[in-house]
Amino acid sequence: MTIAALDLQNVRRTYGRVVAVDNVSLTVAKGEFVTLLGPSGSGKTSTLRLVGGFDQLNGGSIRINGERIDHLPAYQRDTATIFQSGALFPHKTVAENVAFGLRMRKVDASETADRVKQYLGIVRLSGFADRFPAQLSGGQKQRVALARSLAVRPAILLFDEPLSALDLSLRLQLRAEIKNLHDQLQFSAIYVTHDQGEAMAMSSRVAVMRNGAIEQIDTPENIFHQPINEFVYTFIGESCCLAVRLGPQPTDGAGGRIDLSLQGDHAPGDARLYIRPSRLRFGPDAADLPNRLKARVEFVEFLGDMNRYHLRAAGLELFADHAGAAVHRAGDVVDVGWQSQDMRVFR
Repeated sequence: MTIAALDLQNVRRTYGRVVAVDNVSLTVAKGEFVTLLGPSGSGKTSTLRLVGGFDQLNGGSIRINGERIDHLPAYQRDTATIFQSGALFPHKTVAENVAFGLRMRKVDASETADRVKQYLGIVRLSGFADRFPAQLSGGQKQRVALARSLAVRPAILLFDEPLSALDLSLRLQLRAEIKNLHDQLQFSAIYVTHDQGEAMAMSSRVAVMRNGAIEQIDTPENIFHQPINEFVYTFIGESCCLAVRLGPQPTDGAGGRIDLSLQGDHAPGDARLYIRPSRLRFGPDAADLPNRLKARVEFVEFLGDMNRYHLRAAGLELFADHAGAAVHRAGDVVDVGWQSQDMRVFR
């Protein structure tokens, strides 16, 4: 039987009547990168804090490499945490910051020096050993924090939204670097974020959380293409929602008649139809598709390599992405269509 790097069983944390973590069970295999993804207040950071020992359980158990550790203080757990701020010591050099955890764990001086050199090389900061944090950029500080955590070779590495304070271009760069490092080193990790792009790009598996519980945990591909419920579908990626009353004469949410054709035998009644904007086709491209409606172009957004058309059909609003030059203008009435496999229907 393979022992997991991390095993949470029915973990619970409450603050008075507020349930922050609601009987969460989660296993992280050795070498696996698991992301906790969810909106603010979903319990992802609280779960991470329980693993790191920064907060105490009200119920359940936490094991690292098969050993129960939830009774231990943070400094006795085989974890390392990378915070949003980096949390570097301002009065210590880069090398001293990376060496700090090793010295706390009483690694001998020769081994410490070797690991500092090794991990500064891994994060591409070999020439920065003698600099102080004030002399570094935000991205360099996070690289130092990553090197410091990797150097102690923890059983589980904890990432607490480490990229959220960085600008977009730097965030994308470091996201790719962390992914590449994980592929090389195969460390075990839990990563907390509310950024779907980070979760999809970096993770072995993604756990989507809401109200302190895990709604679904699966590969990024399955989370995106096979969401277990409406919350997961709407939280992951962009989607257009058509709130309609199905029947002989379909209407929108306010009861206005809409020109809608759907493939298949859909029972009459209230429904919400979801389609990804990248899956919508319009104009001549929609003419032969099995699901169609007529809509009016409200306005067009230029997004660089594509145009986003904002459309209205009676009281329904939707948007479609189209690569290339704009082909329609505000006021045009167009056919909008999609394939049946690209639509999800929730009652």
